[in-house]
Amino acid sequence: MASSSDPAFTPILLTLPSLTPSLALEVLPAGLTLHRLFVQAAGKTHDILIGPEDPAGHLTQKYTNTIIGRYANRLPVGSFTVERHGIRSVVSPKPNEAPTVSLHGGPKGFDAYPWEPLPDPAAAELFTPAEIATVQTRLPTSVIFRRISEDGEEGYPGRLLIEVLVGLAQPEGAPNQTADGKKEWNLGSVLLVYRAKLLDEKKVTPINLTQHWGFNLEASLQDGPDSLSIRDHTISIKADHTIELNQEGLSTGTLLPVTGTHHAHAEKATGRIGERFPERGYDEFYLFAPRAVPPPPTILPASELKPELDLVGAALSRDGPASEEVASLASGRSGLRLGFSTNQPGVQFYSNNLSVPEKSARKKIHGGSGAVGDGYPPGTAAFLEFHAPLAACIHPETRGPAGEDTLLASGEVYNNFVRVDVWYADGPAATAGAD
Repeated sequence: MASSSDPAFTPILLTLPSLTPSLALEVLPAGLTLHRLFVQAAGKTHDILIGPEDPAGHLTQKYTNTIIGRYANRLPVGSFTVERHGIRSVVSPKPNEAPTVSLHGGPKGFDAYPWEPLPDPAAAELFTPAEIATVQTRLPTSVIFRRISEDGEEGYPGRLLIEVLVGLAQPEGAPNQTADGKKEWNLGSVLLVYRAKLLDEKKVTPINLTQHWGFNLEASLQDGPDSLSIRDHTISIKADHTIELNQEGLSTGTLLPVTGTHHAHAEKATGRIGERFPERGYDEFYLFAPRAVPPPPTILPASELKPELDLVGAALSRDGPASEEVASLASGRSGLRLGFSTNQPGVQFYSNNLSVPEKSARKKIHGGSGAVGDGYPPGTAAFLEFHAPLAACIHPETRGPAGEDTLLASGEVYNNFVRVDVWYADGPAATAGAD
């Protein structure tokens, strides 16, 4: 059983440099888990991530703010051949959610392993010298984690090196003007950058990494039962399709237009998640509409990872090809808003439908006791998981504008980032700003 002395469950604290930092993040090496994300706004401290009070609670409260891999979302169980650049490998996803469904990498996915924090970022193998320089200057508090996924782990071919950068960036720019005429201040940003490379020759593997993090922008207000629900949050997702799912949650290979459905959040009169809320909640993959400027690639030849290449700087840029805000989550009660930028082609939106409060714990800052049995009811978090379409390696029809096939071959580097900009609007009505 994990204890407070177990290094894997001892939080690594990242804070912006200030006596009262606007952002602070606790990261656990166990499952590369984002345990707490503190936001200071107008004299109030918020923790905007749901989860257990005790870090060791993540052992049983699975997929709560952890990394997901080697393959996010669902794949059918069985064996199939994948091919990229003339290289072939056999993939055999293992069952865990159901006899025919492999969820989030299988019975022992990336969330079940401890990740090694590198004491010196310069020791990273998949980040260039230019990127390390950017980390040191623009991410004043950050850490790079590493692990090796062995060949055959959970049925996936190839020995895979993974490095993940987790960092906080300082607030930038002047206040925004919101739709209702209020000012909105940037409190800083969270940046996650996932890199991976096969260490074997002549291998190809499916790969689709993400952070399975669940947000609630009102729970820390402790305003009664309603403050646990996300139905009054407003959401915006710049998507024109979802992926059709069968009864087991597996992709059918068909894209469905969002227009005229409850997935067309921009069409809602209020923009609230609770408006036209489906009976079973949300748990769908949204494929982003084509962007005016294509973002940096997810897969690039390893030969392009030259010393001067700086994709970390591109991910932090406010006016480059990676800067477009593709999703937004906001609360009028707290005044907080999250704006998401990424190079991934879509996002899975899950409203915590399957949460069983009797079997989980809730943080004290969210009004919980911290004990198991006092957890979060369904509908209390917006999980926004940015990744490529589920099972895109099987269903080419769902790959979207960039043609992401979720395959990585020897001699290539996987590059996935998400940046979360945290905003605060003083007053009773902060609204989602990315429609």
